[in-house]
Amino acid sequence: MNSFAGLELLASAVLVISPDGRIVYANPAAENLLERPFKLLQHAELKDLFLNSEELFDGFQQAIAQQFAEKRQDLTLERNGHEALHVHTIVTALDHPDTPVLIELRENVQQIKLDREERIHDQHKENKELIRNLAHEIKNPLGGIRGAAQLLELELPEQDLPERRAKELREYTQVIIKEADRLQVLVDRLLAPNRVPQMIADVNVHEVCERVRSLIVAEFPRGLRIKRDYDLSIPEFRGDQQQLIQVVLNIAHNAAQALCYRIEEGDAEIIFKTRVVRQVTLAKVRYRLALDLHIIDNGPGIPLEIRDRIFYPLVSGRDGGSGLGLTLAQAFITQHAGVIDCESRPGCTDFRILIPLP
Repeated sequence: MNSFAGLELLASAVLVISPDGRIVYANPAAENLLERPFKLLQHAELKDLFLNSEELFDGFQQAIAQQFAEKRQDLTLERNGHEALHVHTIVTALDHPDTPVLIELRENVQQIKLDREERIHDQHKENKELIRNLAHEIKNPLGGIRGAAQLLELELPEQDLPERRAKELREYTQVIIKEADRLQVLVDRLLAPNRVPQMIADVNVHEVCERVRSLIVAEFPRGLRIKRDYDLSIPEFRGDQQQLIQVVLNIAHNAAQALCYRIEEGDAEIIFKTRVVRQVTLAKVRYRLALDLHIIDNGPGIPLEIRDRIFYPLVSGRDGGSGLGLTLAQAFITQHAGVIDCESRPGCTDFRILIPLP
C-alpha cells in the first residue's frame, strides 16, 4: 500500500484495479463517496460495485486491452439502498502488470444541482395540481354547508324552545358557519399565487430585506440578532416587490419561531446574505447573472421526517402552523423564474433563493 500513499490526500475518489477486475486499493475519498470502508471494498469486483456498472466495466476492459491511455465520461452510478452517484469518471491505463487500471470518480456537482432544481420544479407543478384539486373538492361543498347552517339557524322555532336551548342550537350553527369561513380563507390563501396578478416594477433586494428585518425586529425585540451581509453592487431587477417581501418574511418568520429557545437564551441569530452568481442554470435556462439570497438561522434545524416535503402545502414542523408559508414562497419565486432550496442541520438552516438578474 505504500506505493499508493500519494493518493491518500486527494479530494477525488480513486480506485486501483487488478487485472481480474477486483479493487486493490481505495483512497479515503473513495471510502467516503461509496460509503464503504476499505475492508469491504478490498477485493470487491468492479462489475458488482454498482447496479449499472456496465459502462464503467467496459472502460476497465478497454484500458486492459490498451485501447486508450485515458478515458473520461459522465456516469450516473446506481447503488442499492443509496442515492445514485452523478460522477465524472477518468479511467487510466497504468504501466504496471499487477495494477493495470486506475479509476478516478469526481462527483458531478453541477448535475446534482440540476437534478435538485428539476425536482423542485416538478414539486411545484405537483403542488399547483394538488392545490387546484383540493380547492375544487373543498370549495363547492363548503358553500353548501355554510348556506345550510344559515338556513337551519333561521328555521329554529324559537317559540317552541326554551331560551337556553335555542341559544345552544344557535351556537352550534355559528360554529359550523365560522369553521366554514375559516376553511374558505384557507382555500383562498392556497389559490392566492395563481389569482393575484404580479405588480412588476424595479426591485432592490436590500430594500426587501430591510423591510422584513424591521418587521421581525418589531415582533422579536430582544434575544434575536439579525445580521446583514449584503453585496451592495447587486443591480435592481424587474419583479413584484410585495411578493418578494412575503417570501422573505415567511422564511424569516418561520426561522424566528423555530429560534424560540435561543431567543430566551439571548443568542438567536438570523443572517440575510446577498451575492451575485454568474453563469447559472435555473429551470434548464442559462442566465449570465443571478441574485443569490440566503436566509440563515442557527436554530434546531428542520425535522428530518419533513425535510424533503417542506414546500408541500399543509406540511408544517410547528404546532399550529398552516403549512402554507413555504408553499406560497415557492410559488412566488417560481413566478420570478427563480428557484428556492433549503439545506438544514442542527444549528444551521439555510434557505437559498436564486433569481435571474438583468
